[in-house]
Formats: sequence, C-alpha cells, structure tokens
Amino acid sequence: MPPRLQLHLAHLAQPVATASIPTFLVPFLHQQSRNASILASLSDVPAAYNKKIRRGRGPSSGKGKTSGRGHKGQKQHGKVPHQFQGGQTPDEVVRGKEGFKNLYGYHQFSQTLFTNVVSSSFALEMSPINLDRIQDWINQGRIDPSKPITLRELAATRAVHGVKDGIKLLARGATALTTPINVVVSRASQSAIAAVEALGGTVTTRYYTKYAIHRIRQRKTDPYVSLKWDQDAIGKSALAVGMGSDPKERVKGMGFQYRLPDPTGRKDLEYYRDPKNRGYLSHTVKEGESPSLYFKPPQPAHEVQAKKGQKRKDPEKQAATENRLW
Repeated sequence: MPPRLQLHLAHLAQPVATASIPTFLVPFLHQQSRNASILASLSDVPAAYNKKIRRGRGPSSGKGKTSGRGHKGQKQHGKVPHQFQGGQTPDEVVRGKEGFKNLYGYHQFSQTLFTNVVSSSFALEMSPINLDRIQDWINQGRIDPSKPITLRELAATRAVHGVKDGIKLLARGATALTTPINVVVSRASQSAIAAVEALGGTVTTRYYTKYAIHRIRQRKTDPYVSLKWDQDAIGKSALAVGMGSDPKERVKGMGFQYRLPDPTGRKDLEYYRDPKNRGYLSHTVKEGESPSLYFKPPQPAHEVQAKKGQKRKDPEKQAATENRLW
C-alpha cells in the first residue's frame, strides 16, 4: 500500500471567528497530518513486491468462494497424496523399479514410470576443460603458461565452474593450442595428452577428493604435492617444488594447513599407476609389471630354479625331514 500524503488545508488556515463554527469542526481548521507505516511493503526493486493472496474474501480477490480448490471432491475437502490414483494399485507397485545403481563410475540412469533419475551415488562428475578454452584464457592474460596450470588456477580464473570431483582435460580445439603448457588435472583424454606433448608441454593426472578440492580453492592445500608425489621420479622440471627432497619434509615445509591425500581404492590406484594416463604414481610400476594390482609378472626360469636349489640346500629343512617319524 503506498504511503499516505500529508493533508494540507490551506484554505481553512485563515483566522475565522470560532464563535460561529460548531465545536466539532474546530480541530479541522488546523493543519493535519496522518502517518502511515510502509515497512511491510519495502523492497529493493519494484518487481520484488508480491501481493499476498487472501483466499475466501469475496469474488473481487480472485480466490473467493471455493478459494481456488474447485467444486466438491476429495481434493477440495482434504489432502491427497501426490501419488494417489483413486484407490487402484499404484504403478510403482505393479511395475516395480527399473534400472540399477551406478557402481563403476559411469553415469547411468535409474528409470521409473514417471522420471529418469541420474543415479550419481558412485559416479564421478568431472568438469570438462578443452584445449581451445585454455588457449583463449592464455591469450586474454588470465592464465600464465609459464607456471603449472592446476585445478586452483582453472577454478580461480573461471575457466571451469562448479568443480565437484575433479577436472578432465579434453582435446576440443587441439589445433588452436599454440602455447606449451604444463597441466595437472584429475583425468585427461589420450588425444589431449598427445596434443599437449606435441608442443613440448606436459600432462600429469593426480588424485583429488571433494574436500581436497575445496581446500585447494581456499589455498589451504597445495594443488598437487603429496606424500607420494616423487618429483625426481616424475622428472618434470616445470612442476619442481623445493623445501627438501624428502616428500614429508617438502609437504611440511610448504606452509599449508592441510596435506593433499593420495588414493587408497584399487580403481584409483590402477588409473594413476598407468603411464598411459600420465598418472603421478606411474613411477611405482617396475619394468615388466602392469599397472593392475592383480597382475604378477612371470619369473624367469633361472630364478625359479635358483629358488628351488636354495630350498634343497637349506640344512634346517633337511634335518627336519630326516628326523620325521613318518
């Protein structure tokens, strides 16, 4: 409601003989003002004001008589569950649930009769970043290519938005990339790795958690150095970090409040152990071994024979076999 304006009775302000005027009209001869409260209708913008719907207050309100509920029936007189279908057996009972929970890190759909719901309990939601966008940010001066491009720089410059489980480097616009860069991300496609390394750059994939991403953006954690980050084994001078050669001393001396975690699950360990993915744990895979934790390389024949010969020459075992009763 707009504020009321002050009422000015200038034409009545002239001196008049009060003897000829009735007593109840004397107060109206003076200047009057009436204050009205506008606190209930204050708003920062005119469009922010919403008139309250007053139901059952006559036809002029637009919600009179039946108050917008219509005529008769259960929906007018009481509450009805949203899935109620008149008493028949509900479709979710007749048809049951369809689909499955995502247990392997890929987006799948749990389909029901009414909706398609993304089952993201176990899925990893990666934020994509393409090579042409990185080159565009470099041309604008928003990213410094002489320094490592990590999750912190990509999020701070708004190259990616809403980072949840990590960032994946993709190869769209690979021909537009003309600057050698050193990127540290969660995942990377093979074509993106080939395009970056063709210009003399490097790609390194490392493990992140949601809490670690949040702390990296708050500058409470280093974007890639952890206890298993072995700079000498990775061999990339652009990602070199000082503060001692030992990883524990380096992490402790960098002055961050929290330490960046390393993977513990089998699937994560196998991904970041794979040199094909440029994982930061690839230096832990020995020559001839596989990134898989279940694979055991076959032993050469001479090593097998040498171990058998050692077992035969063991004097303690020979004495034990000679002293047996049967």
